[in-house]
Amino acid sequence: MSANDIKAVVKDISPLYIDGVWRPGSEQQVSEDFNPLTGDIYAYVAQASAQDVDDAIAAAYKARDPWKNMVAAQREAILIKAADIIAARTDELREVIIEESGSVFGKAMFEIGYCIELLRVAAGLVRQVTGETLPLTAPGQVGMTIRQPLGVIAGIAPFNAPFLLAMKKVAFALAAGNTFVLKPSEYTSVIGLKIASIFEEAGLPAGVLNVVPGPSEMVGEILMNDPRVKMVTFTGSTRVGRLLAAQAGKSLKRLTLEMGGKNPFIVLNDADLDYAVDAAAFGIYFHQGQVCMASSRIIVEAGLFDAFCEKFAAKASALKTGDPHDPSTIIGPLIRESQCAVINGHVEDAVAKGAKLLCGGKHDGSLYQPTVVAGVTPDMKMYGEESFGPITSVIRAADSEEALRIANDTSYGLSSAVMTNDLQKAFDLALRLEAGMVHINNCTVADEPHVPFGGIKNSGVGREGGRASMDEMTELKWITTQLGKRGFPF
Repeated sequence: MSANDIKAVVKDISPLYIDGVWRPGSEQQVSEDFNPLTGDIYAYVAQASAQDVDDAIAAAYKARDPWKNMVAAQREAILIKAADIIAARTDELREVIIEESGSVFGKAMFEIGYCIELLRVAAGLVRQVTGETLPLTAPGQVGMTIRQPLGVIAGIAPFNAPFLLAMKKVAFALAAGNTFVLKPSEYTSVIGLKIASIFEEAGLPAGVLNVVPGPSEMVGEILMNDPRVKMVTFTGSTRVGRLLAAQAGKSLKRLTLEMGGKNPFIVLNDADLDYAVDAAAFGIYFHQGQVCMASSRIIVEAGLFDAFCEKFAAKASALKTGDPHDPSTIIGPLIRESQCAVINGHVEDAVAKGAKLLCGGKHDGSLYQPTVVAGVTPDMKMYGEESFGPITSVIRAADSEEALRIANDTSYGLSSAVMTNDLQKAFDLALRLEAGMVHINNCTVADEPHVPFGGIKNSGVGREGGRASMDEMTELKWITTQLGKRGFPF
């Protein structure tokens, strides 16, 4: 849709942000941004053309040296000010997250609080981009390492935690002295543009951050192929992540990937049953299960299986589904109603092959009821495929060893959890679980700004958060100094 086609319908079109300027797309293309609950148009968003993306990269490239050379205290102050601006604009940002992504009230507030903390953590790391001294063999020779910014980094953000996951990429890149081009999800472009407005208000110099909503394939291809972009950080599906990895291999571009998950939540016989039920419910039903860390496979040791299924299904059935503005709502809308067909397909396939539907399995528009399916086996689609919705499988395991085997029987390896009062057994399982993150006596959904977040196998490459991001987003250089003259063999 062109901008001219909608001028008579709507006054405002959310513009691109390039080189410190809010501007329309050069080809005047506009995309419709929908409210997931109502299906109504929430906003019109300008779409970047290939020329606009090139302009954004050029702006970031031009700004890279001045930003890198800015004294640490100034970069630190901008990040701290951005955190304060978010705090002052909480109500505005919360409404955008709810309206645009379908996040319930509590989840939207969590994203905002996380981003405030994230920016303060990033500010604290500005002065900690450090190296080390190294003992060397040659007499009089001193060795050291230093870390330097990569230059231009591009980020491709998802829809499910659009403020948090985009901000995590931006904040640490800026803290490390890099400039940035952000491509927000086509479903949640407005909150991505809010990040630009926050940093603009905080006094970020022009060109350091650029935000270019646009067609994913076109924007992604340009970002991956342009040699001025030294790194791409992506959060999204494993399918797209694989395509980006193949492209990165051609140019040896640095890449971090945070992708899908089919996360195991293990409950052993000695676990606290009520606590395990509560943890599992939060782990799968937070943000309608649209979370890469969601507890989508609950593996219960045989002695607790029946009691767990009964209590867990009752808990799920009682969760309130509805308007995400209502603070008491737990299950809000999926990002698009079309995702309900995927979940229905998983339920129907499982039941047809002998699984038992304990609750849910229905939807009203984009509101899908919290769903529990017991007796899921490897021949069923939902055993290995991501549903990305409020649905989980409960699988019986004869003992802890079988629970571990089932947990590792997946191509994914993001998050995992073990519920048990036997810490010896818990640590043993934690060491053998094939996942980037293991949580003992907690749910699979956990993240903090300073931790090394990420997975293995088809769940990702690299880590995000705190020092892990600073390492990923800098180049390590070895420098030596010879004191006096070294002797050479010839």
